[in-house]
Amino acid sequence: MIDFSALVERFNDHLALAQRTEGIPEPTAFALATVGPGNRPSVRIVLLKAVDSRGFVFYTNTLSRKGRELAGIDRAAMCFWWGALARQIRIEGRVEPVGAEEADAYFRSRSRGSQIGAWASSQSDPLASREALLAAVGKVEAQYATGPVPRPPHWSGYRLIPDAMEFWYGREDRLHERWEYRLEGTRWIERILSP
Repeated sequence: MIDFSALVERFNDHLALAQRTEGIPEPTAFALATVGPGNRPSVRIVLLKAVDSRGFVFYTNTLSRKGRELAGIDRAAMCFWWGALARQIRIEGRVEPVGAEEADAYFRSRSRGSQIGAWASSQSDPLASREALLAAVGKVEAQYATGPVPRPPHWSGYRLIPDAMEFWYGREDRLHERWEYRLEGTRWIERILSP
């Protein structure tokens, strides 16, 4: 019987290999798909910041397009692609906000410039010009010239709690290997899929 901790361990083994492999510039990058109003899908690249027995964590501006979409439909899909390894991992599930303490701790670990940027950018909103963004950065830098930069109330993290995962391995003649895991009730079911 498969349990989620075994799937997390398998994922971490793949991630560690990707981190050691030349030709993979950002191993934690994944495509995040969400659904917005009118069932309109959208996808973008995001960075994974944590994975454990609770799920997969990423951070963003909660007022951004992805934040608004997750507030409306609390489900998403992730896709990790490591071309140099011919490996892909797809993950689907429910998304929930991380706790304030967890978000605060991660925000403190970011560079000061990234902290300033979280305040200065109205992510996904139209921008009058690059100069307008740089002016906003200057104002925030002046506001927090001394001392730590606090986490903005509109910036936090999300945890995707999987109910489906697929490990894909590229093989010759497009006879790829696909292992799917689906949560049915309280049990994870393993299936091999056709390429």
